[in-house]
Amino acid sequence: MMLAFWNWLDRYLFGEYTEGPAAYARLLRVLRYPYAILRDLSRGQINLHAMGLVYATLLSLVPLIAFAFAVLKAFGAHSELRPLIEQFFSPVGAGAPQLTERVMQFADNVSTGLVGSLGLALLLWTLLGTIKKVEDSLNFLWRVEHARSFARRVTEYVALLIVGPIVVVSFIGMSHHAMESAAVVELSRYMPFYERINAFGLWLAPYVVVTSIFTAVYMFVPNTRVKWKPALIGGVTAGVLWGVIGKLFTAMVVYTTRLSVVYAGFAIIVAALLWTYFGWLILLIGAQLSFYIQNRNYLRLGLTELRLSAVQREQLTLKVMYLIARGYHDGKTQWSIDGLSHELGMPGIAISRIVHALEDARLVTVTEAEYLLPARDLGNISIQEILDIARNEKAGQAGWRNIKLPAIDAISAKMDEAWRQSCGDMTLRDLVEHTA
Repeated sequence: MMLAFWNWLDRYLFGEYTEGPAAYARLLRVLRYPYAILRDLSRGQINLHAMGLVYATLLSLVPLIAFAFAVLKAFGAHSELRPLIEQFFSPVGAGAPQLTERVMQFADNVSTGLVGSLGLALLLWTLLGTIKKVEDSLNFLWRVEHARSFARRVTEYVALLIVGPIVVVSFIGMSHHAMESAAVVELSRYMPFYERINAFGLWLAPYVVVTSIFTAVYMFVPNTRVKWKPALIGGVTAGVLWGVIGKLFTAMVVYTTRLSVVYAGFAIIVAALLWTYFGWLILLIGAQLSFYIQNRNYLRLGLTELRLSAVQREQLTLKVMYLIARGYHDGKTQWSIDGLSHELGMPGIAISRIVHALEDARLVTVTEAEYLLPARDLGNISIQEILDIARNEKAGQAGWRNIKLPAIDAISAKMDEAWRQSCGDMTLRDLVEHTA
């Protein structure tokens, strides 16, 4: 029943009548995004990553705050962490101050003997592992197959752990300083509605900070280039969800007595775990939305694995190589993976795999600006060589035992000879100039 419903929605939101400038068609194209998010959530993969990050949070929350303590104590600003932690636990309800106090005590005890000890190395290792789990989750949503190298990971993560708390606390400190400045105080005397503006600003500030953090995570954590507009849209959406779901969760904790009845003294811990799960789920939903905004060709495919038939792979490889060669020959178009994806109407991961195979065979080279160019003269690239790459692309699994069956081997040899004769000595230059 549910499968039939999702299939009907898929046909309805991606049908031919959704194309064109009409307002109805535009509305349907916008509705594709919440549909894609809900469809991916129903399949459970995003939820599994969120649950894994909850476990990582249990291991790293106190070390993270302790490390931030150690960094911020040098600036005398470590006390600014308390309102941030209390704001994170605020949806838990009345137990938020108790959780905040307990976490702050643990972090303070750890941070006092942190510097110059073996604990610093273990703490850093825990934090780096947690950030790697976050990167792996975002790379999964962004279809990134290769994570950062170990050296780059250590360098960038440590810089993030040092600079991140300083930036957040500096923002809070400057905001307090601005609110208490003489100019603002003088302004409040002559503007009777200033108190309302001030109260609204104080109410809005936590959501602005959360949205900014989400946007920064979406831009810099995935091991790919993320444009600022998709990251900002995902960050704003996640910030709104954070506020709305936080209010609903607080109401649930306040008006529901089952947690206290079933879990007794552990009710606060259970509520904190549930809110941590929802927090990571919101972050991943925003990341998925930013990915879909930047890569619209994935809206219909979703998180399902792309599988091309042998014929599709051969045709797609020829089309990719032909477009790159024609753009180079005419001098008009420089193709990138994203450009080819939009032109051919295929998800970027299919184009990326083919480009990597062509690059490994030294038929394509990638410039620093990520444009694709032929690696050799077009007259020295045969059509037969391009098809060989498409036909012999490895799937990544271990090799299977090749049993010799004379009858099958004879048929395969005849088929290979037939397609080689059909290609003849035709080169990529012949193909481009013939079509031109």
